[in-house]
Amino acid sequence: MSNRMVKYCKESYNELVHKVTWPTKKELTNSAVVVLYASLLLSLVIFAMDSVFKFMMEFIYPV
Repeated sequence: MSNRMVKYCKESYNELVHKVTWPTKKELTNSAVVVLYASLLLSLVIFAMDSVFKFMMEFIYPV
């Protein structure tokens, strides 16, 4: 490996270990819960829109 590559790896490791702030377990759990609720809400909205569209199409074009 070249000296530039070794220097890059050392600097990357140093930054990850000493400069990056990692979330606590509580922060990570809270973020996961927010993502879960947002996903559920979005899926319910899409389901409702799909149901309304289906109802409108069946009303316009009876089977």
